[in-house]
Parts: sequence; C-alpha cells; structure tokens
Amino acid sequence: MEEQLKIYRLVPAAASDDPAWQNSPPQGEVVVRARTAGDARLVASEAELDFTEIDASPAEGNSTRDASAFRNDKLYTVIEDTSGRFGADGAREIVEGRARIDTIVPMQR
Repeated sequence: MEEQLKIYRLVPAAASDDPAWQNSPPQGEVVVRARTAGDARLVASEAELDFTEIDASPAEGNSTRDASAFRNDKLYTVIEDTSGRFGADGAREIVEGRARIDTIVPMQR
C-alpha cells in the first residue's frame, strides 16, 4: 500500500525581530509533502545543512537538526494546505521554497 501524504505549509510565526531567531535565521515559508504536521517539521529540518556535513561545532548533542527553527513551534506554525496547488503523490520533500544551507557557519573560513 502506498503511503498517504499531505501538503503542509511551514509559515514563520514570530516577528522578524524576535530574539528567538538569533540561533536560526528566518527562512520564509516552506511547503512540504509529509505524513503529518510533525513530520512536515522533520522534512523541512532534514533539508537544512547539519554540522556533521561541514567543519562546525554542534549546538546541541551530536547533530544540529534538533536546533532547526522549523522544529520550533514558537518560530514556525504548520498549516495543512488543502488548496490543491500541490499533489500529495510523491516523496516526502520540500515542494516549494527551500531550506537554507547557510544556517551553520563553518569554524574555518
């Protein structure tokens, strides 16, 4: 049986001058195909660069994935998109917008 996916919009919820953006700059709205609203946060955060992929120190634990703004409900809200603009068929992925890959700064420049 094929997996049933839905379309979700991750929309910035905090003001652009909110200090909570200090560790994760706003990336604008991102639309993803995912299983659930929680999974939509994972899909978006997995598209970001992780410190293990470059020479940088982790912010938390062994990965910076958990520090993604997409996972923070005070920074991003998740809204199911029922507009029909995007099909639910396909892979779990970002379908519009993009996750920035410059959210982590390398230790050596």
